[in-house]
This record gives sequence, C-alpha cells and structure tokens, in this order.
Amino acid sequence: MTKITAAEVNKLRKHTGAGMMDCKKALVECEGDFDKAVDHLRKKGQKVASKRADRDATEGVVIAKTNADQSYGAVVMVNCETDFVAKNQDFINYVDSIIDLAIANQAKNIDELKELDLNGRTVIETITDQTGVIGEKIELGQFEVTEAAKVYAYNHQGNRLATVLGLNKADEAIDQMGKELAMQVAAMSPIAVDQNGIDAEVLEKEKQIGMEQARQEGKPEAILEKIAMGKLNKFVKENTLLNQDFVRDTKKTVKQYLSETDKDLTVSGFSRVMLASK
Repeated sequence: MTKITAAEVNKLRKHTGAGMMDCKKALVECEGDFDKAVDHLRKKGQKVASKRADRDATEGVVIAKTNADQSYGAVVMVNCETDFVAKNQDFINYVDSIIDLAIANQAKNIDELKELDLNGRTVIETITDQTGVIGEKIELGQFEVTEAAKVYAYNHQGNRLATVLGLNKADEAIDQMGKELAMQVAAMSPIAVDQNGIDAEVLEKEKQIGMEQARQEGKPEAILEKIAMGKLNKFVKENTLLNQDFVRDTKKTVKQYLSETDKDLTVSGFSRVMLASK
C-alpha cells in the first residue's frame, strides 16, 4: 500500500476544502496521485475550492505593463520567501526593472526574458545575485505576454495580482472598456476568452465529473449526460471571459457589453498572474 504523508494530506485538504480523513482516503485509493485524488473528491461531491494555481504558497511581487503604443503587454512575477522582502521598495524596484526590460525588448517568453541583459548581467544571473544579497531564495516565477491591437494593464494594490488584456481594435473610445475588462480578469479569474480556448480534455473531464456527481446523487442513468451538459454549460459560462456576467452590470455578459459599443469588438487574449493566497 502506498504510504501517504501528513503533508500530502494537508496539501490536498487546502486545495479542495475536503476533510482530513476524506483527503487521506482519496490519496490512498488513488495510490498517492494528487490530481487523481482531486478528481476523486469532486466526483464524490465534496467541496473543491476554485483554485487553479499549482504553485505552493509563496511571497513576491507581480507587475504588469504595456509598451508605449499598447500593442504589447506583459506580467512578471518574482518570488521571494517573506512578505518583508516583498514589501521592500528596493526589491519592488528590482522587479520593476525586469518588466521594463521585458517591455523594451518585447520578450516572447520566460526563457527569452532570462537571457536579456540587465546592467551587464543576464536576468537569470541577477536573480542569483539577489539571492546572495537578500539572503532569501529568489525565483523568476512567471512571465506572461499578450499582444493585440491594443493591450491594457491592471495592477492590483499590493503587487500580488496583475493582468494584461488585449482588444482586437485600437481606439481611444474603448479605452475605458479595456481597463474595466482587465480588472474583470483580475476579479473573476477566467481561464479562457471563450469555449474555443478551453482544451477539449478539460471539457470532457468536466463532463465526466458532472455525470459522476449526478450518478452519486441517484439520478437515472438515462439522464446523466443531459445533467452533465447542464453543469458543463455552467462551467463554461463562469470560466470564459466573454460569457461571464459583466461585473459592473450583471444583467449582461461581457460579450453583450462589448457588442453594445461595436458588434465586431472582442477580446484577443489576456494574461493573469497572482501570488498564491495566504
């Protein structure tokens, strides 16, 4: 039998919100496979938190910016061990210098960013330098890019959450909409612009979970798929930006909000980066 540690049980409990014994049982039945244990608990109908971040809780700074013509935007997260370092202005300035470098060079991905020159050293070398100076483990945790006709950046207070969002048209008349939707991404945490942006495997997995939940509730086998499709449609609505209720007016969806201004206006893409919740 696979040996399950208390740390593994606690990690699953924090991720799902299920009880300790339920988590231990799920891990035992799934032979220690964390992802399978999460699915196991969901199929049993037990509470699962809507956290999709797969990183351990950590401190750091997250900053988003765009270039001058707003055709390119990026978000960078640099991690450290303590809140004390994350709030230090010198550390914030250091992270700011990295995002400025990324913007100036329009870096396409984190590997490209790591090799850019920052005051005579590559970014990844300066990360190592900072570790030595600060005395904490410093990591370049995440870097996301969005390019579009016009990109908007939003930085939430406290440097723990930031987003960039692109619209398919560049017009000053829609600037307010772009800013509002960048904030919506921060608040509502969509996983895709629309259903086409969700991996088919994710959709099928949600459908299977819905069927199993209905089966556990004693629903007739003949209607399980219909029930599951209803659950899947709800999942898509809640997790795709265009189908979400617009935060500032929940009587309309984001798609409807955009079409009221221009029927061809839409979201090209977005990026959202957040430190793990405390």
